[in-house]
Amino acid sequence: MLRHSSVVSTASPRTALVDMDLAGQSVKAGDVVLCSLLAANRAQCPHAADAFDITRQDARHVTFGHGIHHCLGAPLARLTLRIAVPALARRFPGLRLAVPAGELRYKSPSGIYGVEALPVAW
Repeated sequence: MLRHSSVVSTASPRTALVDMDLAGQSVKAGDVVLCSLLAANRAQCPHAADAFDITRQDARHVTFGHGIHHCLGAPLARLTLRIAVPALARRFPGLRLAVPAGELRYKSPSGIYGVEALPVAW
């Protein structure tokens, strides 16, 4: 789930300290670089980049950043997904969208990805 739908779409801007070649692009010292976490996550599974597969064994992603920029809240988010989502599914086995998926309204571009509301029925 984290690889497929990152909550934050773009990592914080970084400033290059030296001239370098990055993925075939020339980056000069002082240039500001933005990384699309959505694109980076899709690159982890190029054979099925847009497919949502909850049984996928290879679950590499950069949703929480990497290295010294790794999200401090990542363990709590993972724990929530491991405990709360299965508990919700057990408690409400018929849980489903109450409206067609095409009617969901997503938050306007704000750096945080999500829906305005998620009407459900069970």
